[in-house]
Amino acid sequence: MTGRETELDGPQTLYGLCLAQVSRSLEDLCSKRADGSLTLSSASVFPQEVADQLLHTMTTEGKLNDTTVGIFRSSKALRLRCVSIRRCLLSEEAFRLALCPHRLQELDASWVGGDLTVAKIVSGLVSSSECRSSLQRLSVNGLRLDWGCLQEECDVQVGFSSLRGLRMLSLANTDLTDVVLDEICTLPQLESLDMSCSTVSNLTALLQCRTPLKSLIAHRLRQLHMSPASLLSLLSQLKVLRHLDFSDDHFSGGDSDGRDGDELVRLLLEGSPELLPSLVSLDVSGRRRISEAAVAAFVEVRRGLVFMGLTATGISSCDVLSSRKNLKVTGEANEKQLCEALRRYRDRECFLREALVHLYNLTIDSDKLRPEILKLVVAVMRSHPTSLHIHLVATACVFNLTTQNLAEAMSVSLISSTVTQLLLSMKTFPSQQQVQKNCLLALCSDYILEDVPFDKYLAATLMIHWLSSHEDPTLQRMAVAVISILVAKLSTVEMAQLGKDASIMKQLLAIVQQRAMVGVVDATLKFALSALWNLTDDTPTSARVFIECHGLELYEEVLESYYSETSVQQKVLGLLNNIAEVEELQADLMEEDLLEHILSLLQDSQVEPEVRYFAGGILAQLTSRPQAWSLDDELRTTILKQLHASIMTWTQLEREMVSYRSFRPFRPLLQTCQPSGVQLWAVWAIRLVCSLNTSHYICMLEQEGVTELLKALAVHPSTHSDIKGLTESILHMVELQQSQTGPTSNQMGPQNS
Repeated sequence: MTGRETELDGPQTLYGLCLAQVSRSLEDLCSKRADGSLTLSSASVFPQEVADQLLHTMTTEGKLNDTTVGIFRSSKALRLRCVSIRRCLLSEEAFRLALCPHRLQELDASWVGGDLTVAKIVSGLVSSSECRSSLQRLSVNGLRLDWGCLQEECDVQVGFSSLRGLRMLSLANTDLTDVVLDEICTLPQLESLDMSCSTVSNLTALLQCRTPLKSLIAHRLRQLHMSPASLLSLLSQLKVLRHLDFSDDHFSGGDSDGRDGDELVRLLLEGSPELLPSLVSLDVSGRRRISEAAVAAFVEVRRGLVFMGLTATGISSCDVLSSRKNLKVTGEANEKQLCEALRRYRDRECFLREALVHLYNLTIDSDKLRPEILKLVVAVMRSHPTSLHIHLVATACVFNLTTQNLAEAMSVSLISSTVTQLLLSMKTFPSQQQVQKNCLLALCSDYILEDVPFDKYLAATLMIHWLSSHEDPTLQRMAVAVISILVAKLSTVEMAQLGKDASIMKQLLAIVQQRAMVGVVDATLKFALSALWNLTDDTPTSARVFIECHGLELYEEVLESYYSETSVQQKVLGLLNNIAEVEELQADLMEEDLLEHILSLLQDSQVEPEVRYFAGGILAQLTSRPQAWSLDDELRTTILKQLHASIMTWTQLEREMVSYRSFRPFRPLLQTCQPSGVQLWAVWAIRLVCSLNTSHYICMLEQEGVTELLKALAVHPSTHSDIKGLTESILHMVELQQSQTGPTSNQMGPQNS
């Protein structure tokens, strides 16, 4: 284990990995009921904590829906206590059948999709005799109450008051009314109530629960019609209240513009300690009209205070705040206050945006390692998946926090989750240029692209589509560079999927054509050529799409135009090699001018060895099938003669210029009936890669049965002596490798560069 694996966000535990695997494999582990929902095939009893964590994993990975939630219908096999279906898409029926039969203690159904409303959730919970008494914590933020509809459908009175065990209730961003609030306040054990951003106009009902009520969150109550004096009088009767949140969203408008709330806060800050004597936590973030002197005086007399929310007030740098070591503060004065804001305001977009802006300014050109802050920023992005305001600043913060090799010093799992979130941002905001730019800048890192696990296919797709609407030269170069690396990391199936999209192929070809038209040889051209080369590697579908998009015509022009540019010639010929390996596409390469040009490259001793190598590969493939040769026979004879003669002048290369996913295209070339020029190129190529990456390619030779072909070639009487010598050299490497290490596992070779 390396040092960076042991930091804040280390590798996933075996427990976490197992739960994630179960979550992703439910279709294989389950059978289906008549209604389409899943049920576990083996209904063994899970420990209760494991059941909770499995549901949580399914929620966070986006796997929980009407079908998969069916596994929890058996309350004996999977017993739930603490449930989060936050932002999931569930129907009322699935919720009732799968979750309500459990003896739930906590339920977070905030921002849940589907047809679920607060009324339907409460109705389902009340229908369970277990939940009526067991449920202690309920969050339904962001949902419609739809209370009237429920009362019409039910013969008996159903409401929050039926959940007699409730201690915490969160109704932020709902259409909570005074009537419903009045009923809520009859709950005998209600200790915490969140009514933020609701339509409540009067808080007098709170006096009914003043005995148990310890936490009141009343953020941005813009329809509140009570005078500051009346509110202060009411609050003064809440003797056991420990936490009060009367913050405001200063970005939003309103008839009163928050003035009455600001006045209440002023009165509260300037009041005596006998007012709310149990208070240890006060949040007045967003209140612009309070003074530093009032805050200082409040903190001085409240010695038991442990938290003060002062984000977007302009006074969080007050000296008295820093002098109290046990006092946590949200604000903008320092990194500590910003982190506290990111932690506490998960659902407060206004405060998160404020904190992120200040964090961005704090981290510009900073080389300080901040994994804890990066983790908080990613969590914020995840909590607000559709907020442009959040992602615009958060993606810029991610770049600041991971640039200059900072990512390499953090845990792989943290960077992996960060990249996943960046890709989601790109996918969610395809037309937002700054978000796309921020994500691209963060992703353009060799370490991230080479060593960090994430969805390379999604990343490549997003990058290629991004290119179609952006022409900034610098960003285009970066994007194409990223694409060329990502494509090389894809599986053959993924490359085929990507390559069959003609729009993707056309976009990359357009970049090649654009650079070729002005005759430049720059990084953008080279990266685009590398991407196309890798995209067609061992994928006949992609190679066919390349031809259909007129790629051959363009590449012939590039070969002519860049005769002296080795790097360009190598990449162009590498792709033509990929096409030549596909028998049904060889006819498209049967053009006399093209083959004579490639032959001239093979014969030219001034041309770099890499170029001659790929030229030889194309010619070897095309001349290996006499029945498919459609040009003059004399040209084929000349090619075969020159192929053998040229290869015998080659010297061993010292660097790996090509990688092969498979030796399958070599098998036809190694047949004993093949001309010596064809056989010679194949064995020379095999010896080249085996000598530079021995363990990988020797294993591949064995697995694909190529070793047997080489043995047959070595002993066949008609095999040319030049070929026998190379073949015996390869077989000796095979024997040596086997004697030293035994069988080895196959690995993916390096990318074509």
